Amino acid sequence: MTMTLTTPVTGAAQANLTSPTYSLVTGTAPDQNGRSYAVSALGGTQTGVDVNSASRPFTITAWWPKVLRGLQYITNSGRNVQVPKNVYKWVTRKGVSVHADLPAELLVITTEVSVPAGADTLDAANIRAAMSAHLGAVAQNSQEFGNTAVSGTP
Repeated sequence: MTMTLTTPVTGAAQANLTSPTYSLVTGTAPDQNGRSYAVSALGGTQTGVDVNSASRPFTITAWWPKVLRGLQYITNSGRNVQVPKNVYKWVTRKGVSVHADLPAELLVITTEVSVPAGADTLDAANIRAAMSAHLGAVAQNSQEFGNTAVSGTP
């Protein structure tokens, strides 16, 4: 997988964060088919935000399939065919406080992409278009997602 983050990562707009950046160090992914980074320093104004530590993790990890699944021979027998999927996943973990007397709990953000086997060769342009639109929508609504996660209202 060619997923490589360059440091620093520029954060998307959020209330009370001014020009946020995140310096990264390479970490060890929990599995051999992953790549992991830990946030080692913050840039911009991010009052109250902390970097990665054992008790308050701040990591970004990407996984790809251990074994890529291919499209098997399909006959036109009139029955439904189950097309296998290759699943790619990004997970961000951040320790957050829930109570002054309790240790941090994990906030987890997961983006998962399930690509039907065969589409990678037959329809790569539409895979890229879907990814572009999805990530553009997330980036465009970063502040709104943050506001909703804090206020509980859409």
